[in-house]
Amino acid sequence: MSTLGDLRQKRWASWLPAVVALVAVFLFPLFFDPLDSQTSDATTALAYVVFALGLNIVVGFAGLLDLGYVAFYALGALTAGWLASDHFTGAGGDSGIDFGVSSFAASLPGIHLNFLLIVIGAIIVCAIAGAIIGLPTLRLRGDYIAIVTLAFGEIIGRVAQNGDEIKIGDYAFSNGRESISPIDQLNFPFVGEFDSATNVRPYFWAVFALLLVVLFVNLRLRDSRLGRAWVALREDEVAAVSMGVPLVKTKLMAYAIGAAFGGISGAFLGVFLNSVNANQFQFGFSIFILAMVILGGLGSIWGVVIGAALLSYVNSNLLPSLDRGFVGDFLTDAGLDFTLSQINFGIYGAILLLMMVLRPQGILPERRRKMELTEGIGGGDESLAKAKA
Repeated sequence: MSTLGDLRQKRWASWLPAVVALVAVFLFPLFFDPLDSQTSDATTALAYVVFALGLNIVVGFAGLLDLGYVAFYALGALTAGWLASDHFTGAGGDSGIDFGVSSFAASLPGIHLNFLLIVIGAIIVCAIAGAIIGLPTLRLRGDYIAIVTLAFGEIIGRVAQNGDEIKIGDYAFSNGRESISPIDQLNFPFVGEFDSATNVRPYFWAVFALLLVVLFVNLRLRDSRLGRAWVALREDEVAAVSMGVPLVKTKLMAYAIGAAFGGISGAFLGVFLNSVNANQFQFGFSIFILAMVILGGLGSIWGVVIGAALLSYVNSNLLPSLDRGFVGDFLTDAGLDFTLSQINFGIYGAILLLMMVLRPQGILPERRRKMELTEGIGGGDESLAKAKA
């Protein structure tokens, strides 16, 4: 027992479960065939985890609200469509514009850039868009922030849907519902181009590497001066400002950094799915990602990872399998003309309702939020009165 107690005192011991879990995730594709659907679903799930970690900065760290997060999925994916396809056919003449791509992609018309450059472009585009959405919310709180961010997400979605009628020079903003497709395969310097038609594993490991980078940045931000400023604003905005926290800069940084992570994942999904279709950018996606954050625990990095993984599994595996099984048979026999997958957002809403009643702090809550909800710390005048007594 003493040996176990000594082990728990080690600083690295708290990291051991996370390291073991990450190693297990890294090895996951090796247990399936190169084109197995489980690997493809897991790749999408890791991209959703990156989305959720980005939204957690806005909602969990800074205590703001963003119901238009799908906008950054759209902008990130569109950036991939612009910079890795023949969308701008006449750019650079017949030979096109290319940098750091395979010889095949370099021979195609349009713009064809290395994926790392696409990620940088998506970060810039989405960070600017995130700062723009943050500007109108600086003096707003609660429901008003929800309305503004919701409107922003709907605006971007509508612009993407009607982008074939919006001209930038001789080119359309997007192809609307007809998609920008095909998009170049994933490629990295010194590694070459991947081929999703023969092997999905490299895509899994690529998004896993992106996730590790995002996790590292999240952990560093949480413990940084900026992260502490976000938490201060979340707990008491008036007190934080009176103590010298710059309100405008801090809020805009939350929106911009959270949006940048969404752009990274959006760019990856654009390449992985090999097309950018405006039908992907629906309001329900924002609620889906927000549900991941709430389920895992607002402000909890590892909790959000768990919540995103669970909801991704429910969305891509559990509900379809139930539709094919006894639940689907029951609905058919009862004369109900729908499937669980068609009412998935209602199911997610029910899950959130149960979480709010049974475990409002989330599956793996942040330590401070857990104390607030279970021990009354930071709970307002009543807690203050108890503390004074």
